[in-house]
Amino acid sequence: MPVYEFRCQACQRKSSFFVRSIGGSLSPACTACGSREMSRVISGFAYHKSMATIHEESGGPDRPGSDYYKDPRNIGRWTEKKFKDLGMEMPSQIQEMIQSAREGEMPESVKDLQPNLTDV
Repeated sequence: MPVYEFRCQACQRKSSFFVRSIGGSLSPACTACGSREMSRVISGFAYHKSMATIHEESGGPDRPGSDYYKDPRNIGRWTEKKFKDLGMEMPSQIQEMIQSAREGEMPESVKDLQPNLTDV
């Protein structure tokens, strides 16, 4: 069940069309203007990197690369490294805060420090 993408020759908008089978016929019409002058385009695709690759490319907490702080997956890496270097177990509360931050949620204790922040 493929999804094909087409660009309208009249308005240049791109539209996606679901087809029940690869051999199924399709006569697409632009979803924006209704034109039938459509050209098929190459669809985009996703490329997922492993955490090991992400960490390798962004550098380590001690020597971060130029994009290190732009990637939220690096949140807490320095703290995790320091606990490991000291041979200490990280408290579960800190682990939970780091994981919440990586998932895009501001930990409650940080929200309290910045009262002007609002939930989105």
